[in-house]
Amino acid sequence: MSIISDNNDFKSVKSLHSGHKNPVIKPETLESDKNFENSIRPKSFDAYIGQTALKETLKITIEAAKKREQPLDHLLFYGPPGLGKTTLAGVIAEQMGVNIRITSAPALERPRDIIGILMSLKGGEILFIDEIHRLNKVAEEILYPAMEDFYLDMTTGKSQTVKTLRLPLPKFTLIGATTKAGELSGPLRDRFGIIHRLEFYTEDELAQVIKRTAGILNIEITEEGAHAIARRSRGTPRIANRLIKRVSDFALVKHDGKITEDVANESLDILKIDTFGLDTTDRSLLRLIIEKYDGGPVGVETIAAAIGEDVRTIEDVCEPYLLQAGLLQRTPRGRKVSPAAYRHLGVMDRDINDQKSLF
Repeated sequence: MSIISDNNDFKSVKSLHSGHKNPVIKPETLESDKNFENSIRPKSFDAYIGQTALKETLKITIEAAKKREQPLDHLLFYGPPGLGKTTLAGVIAEQMGVNIRITSAPALERPRDIIGILMSLKGGEILFIDEIHRLNKVAEEILYPAMEDFYLDMTTGKSQTVKTLRLPLPKFTLIGATTKAGELSGPLRDRFGIIHRLEFYTEDELAQVIKRTAGILNIEITEEGAHAIARRSRGTPRIANRLIKRVSDFALVKHDGKITEDVANESLDILKIDTFGLDTTDRSLLRLIIEKYDGGPVGVETIAAAIGEDVRTIEDVCEPYLLQAGLLQRTPRGRKVSPAAYRHLGVMDRDINDQKSLF
């Protein structure tokens, strides 16, 4: 399998937290992380840790496609960033023994961009479009007949001389990845034969990811050290892989290079990443709601303005894990903190009792 990447593919996604002291644990892909992530990406389902139910389903689907000697149905993966959607697409291509063409929806600005990619595909190849919910309307409509009938509808000429051309395309598989499945249009979503949500990882799964990465990078780490990092990785492999680099730097400079539980905890404390995996921004958000708005509910626009962030950062970066961890709640009237957030931030029981009417 080879990976073919469009010139504009995977342009550096500017960190939404570039002005903060703790961007290290955010799940967005940074330009400096690409080579590192590519070097540790698994190439088989056996090496791909986590998402067990999804892997079993895909193994059966791939085996069936091979026996029929046909391409896979189009697939859509959705879920929070950093859970392995791109990696999974690469594994699928490897198992199918075909090339994968990787691009992202923001790079397909003009109709000729998507047309050029579709016409360059060979039979059985995989086209992977990241953040597919950001695909513009024209590109999306070009994809409809390409996905359904493997034809490309084009027009030539002007005014009364306009002619419609229908060009056949080789059968291919489109794999779409998105962090916002709800923003996909119905017609596009319905054209995917397989739709799966990727789940947050458990501590044990993340510990396996960390030990695998440590082995590839020749980093010595104990079982306890791997679990210490896993507990603070927000259920996200991308964050876990970034943290092990930071912790290994600390272990090399301040200790003997071996990552133990004490070394991991000490270095992560210095990075201001607490036992829940929260950074300064997350804690500021929760404290703001508690101290300024009596625990909530409060609108997301108000929160964003008060902590100096934009709404998209709050919704896409901060909230998913806070909600999953049970520290934040969404209500029709706005966001409010849970009793677990009070306890985690060390707010006295007296204060919790004062606020219990809010829950």
